[in-house]
Amino acid sequence: MEQNFNLYHIFYTVAKCKNISGAARELYISQPAISKAISRLEAGLNTTLFLRSSRGVKLTEAGEILYRQVESAFLSISQGEEQLARIQKLGIGHLTIGASTTLCKYVLLPLLRSFLHENPHIQVSIACQSTYETMDALEKGAIDIGLIGASDNMERLTFLPAMEIQDIFVTTRTYLDNLRERIQQDGPLSSRTVLAQSTLMLLNKENITRQYVDRYLSQENLTASRMIEVTSLDLLIEFAKTDLGIACVIKNFVREELADGRLIQLKMPVSIPKRQVGFAWLSSAPLPPSARKFLDFVETGEV
Repeated sequence: MEQNFNLYHIFYTVAKCKNISGAARELYISQPAISKAISRLEAGLNTTLFLRSSRGVKLTEAGEILYRQVESAFLSISQGEEQLARIQKLGIGHLTIGASTTLCKYVLLPLLRSFLHENPHIQVSIACQSTYETMDALEKGAIDIGLIGASDNMERLTFLPAMEIQDIFVTTRTYLDNLRERIQQDGPLSSRTVLAQSTLMLLNKENITRQYVDRYLSQENLTASRMIEVTSLDLLIEFAKTDLGIACVIKNFVREELADGRLIQLKMPVSIPKRQVGFAWLSSAPLPPSARKFLDFVETGEV
């Protein structure tokens, strides 16, 4: 194939120049070498491509047909080279990221805001889905990288930590005051008593965060009188601020509410262990340049 390409390149150049000497100068090869290459091509195609005269060469009817196709091919190659050069110059690329709604809002979007400011020509697609769906999409090659919480089920994935998060229990001062009045206790309320007498609000059971918190509750033998399950962290936060009960949320994402007193943190005898959130990708699959650039940005930047 490489030899045929060289022959067609010589044919194309001779047809453009309309003489062998001009083609020889453009290709930096000798005239006899060009004549030999044309003869080889004609022999291989079993047809005559050029009519030779003292004034140069002229394409035959068969040569005209071949030239139109070869010209189109070399034009496509030239356009492809120009597009690649443009992509490299502008840093054009595409990146597909999977993440849960919570991680997308609180972790991914702030990162993307800075990353796209530096790389405005990279197009980003985001699949908002559960962590299980993100990990499945990674396995199938449907996304480049996924933003997930670290887990034990990541044997085939490479994981780059982005931030450490802390799960906590929060409520309002009003809810605690009303609870103290209901159970008629004037002194301080222990966290175990508060949980036992309260409505506990958690994410639904399919959520990895919920499963992590459930293990903690089981290990510490903590129970609540009632439970509400919701589908998003934002709803948990809003329900907690509405005096509905005690919500398990991520401390990193309610700092403003804790600072201004809209929410207060329930002091637990044993804190829920901190965990890592980061970007994962399939170890056996090559990363596209845009994904590698994004991960380098995450690794060197501050989340």
